[in-house]
Amino acid sequence: MGEWKELKLADVAEITSSKRIFVSDYVSSGIPFYRSKEIIEKANGEEVSTELFITENRYFEIKEAFGSPLDGDLLIAAVGERAGIPYFVSNDGDFYFKDGNLIWFRNFKKDISSRFLLFYFKSYVGQQNLEATMIGSAQKALTIVGLKNLEVRFPSYLEQQAIASILSSLDDKLDLLKRQNKTLEALAETLFRHRFVEEAEDSWREVRVRDVCKTITKGTTPTTLGNRFTETGINFLKAESLTDQGDLLENKFSFIDLATHEKLSRSRIEVNDLIITIAGTIGRVAIIPARVVPANTNQAVAILRVAKNTVSPVFLYCLFKSTEIRNDFESRVVHAVQPNLSLGEIGDISFKLPPRERLEIGQAELALLFQKKERNNVQIRTLTRLRDALLPKLMSGEVRIEVQGEC
Repeated sequence: MGEWKELKLADVAEITSSKRIFVSDYVSSGIPFYRSKEIIEKANGEEVSTELFITENRYFEIKEAFGSPLDGDLLIAAVGERAGIPYFVSNDGDFYFKDGNLIWFRNFKKDISSRFLLFYFKSYVGQQNLEATMIGSAQKALTIVGLKNLEVRFPSYLEQQAIASILSSLDDKLDLLKRQNKTLEALAETLFRHRFVEEAEDSWREVRVRDVCKTITKGTTPTTLGNRFTETGINFLKAESLTDQGDLLENKFSFIDLATHEKLSRSRIEVNDLIITIAGTIGRVAIIPARVVPANTNQAVAILRVAKNTVSPVFLYCLFKSTEIRNDFESRVVHAVQPNLSLGEIGDISFKLPPRERLEIGQAELALLFQKKERNNVQIRTLTRLRDALLPKLMSGEVRIEVQGEC
């Protein structure tokens, strides 16, 4: 197999930025105009909330004179805490981006794979090297000059393609599973609304959340006991560990040791507990799967444990995701220095409870959707760990790939 060559990035692609767009150029609709915020959302596979646009005339004027991002180009967030996050342009259609916020890699040399460079930037080594080129202290920033001088080791073009293909296939599978979960989530919310909101009858009994829960409590921060977080150990979930879609981000977990876990008895989380954020970002909800426990949480997260023979955790989850309850949350939030929602207010939320037979039919239908979602989550976890284990080994040359056409 061929030797790897160390090259400056200035020698593998053109590194530039966009032409300046002024506030006066913004319009209410037209060609999307992205800042680093939107590009990072796209890089993370999140929904993009496009807020800025420019006219088609302005866009095509710039495109004709200076070009615009094409499939295979790379954009890298250049400023702030999330500087260094790369995005591979593919099937994005027409868009333009903000100068200073993003750095643009285009016109790659014929023996350079831009996808390989994408995964290099995603790797630990790549991120460390990007960090080393940043300037500033209060707000770090990447510069075009710094990136041009950054040296990266490249294998042959065929091996670059092979490495990028392996890692891309894993990313594609992860993306498919995540999109399936979004569909399952939407189906569950629609089914819940149909079964328990639109078909609700006056004869249904009105109950409160506290009536269907065995306990409603919240967590404790281990530092209040004089303990610190550890590098590994018992999972410790925080508000940022939850997403708006009800997912748990394991890369956002902290950890505590077993002794601290045993001390924090009130904040222990069990399988099928419902957790909900009650400080800062209010109302993010998740159901705790078996793969996460043992676990604890802090005072920004409420823990709801449903009582036997009442409702299922899935029912309560979908209830908290419904529009009516989201509005109820907002009306109960105390807007102090940091917005917060008390346990008492959560317990006081009321809803209509159908007869047992009707409840069980609807809950069984919901359970099937959530079982499929959790199976997908297990696959996502496995594939993510495989990708994260392969990435540094492939990008460093520790693991080599034999490709046809090479000796």
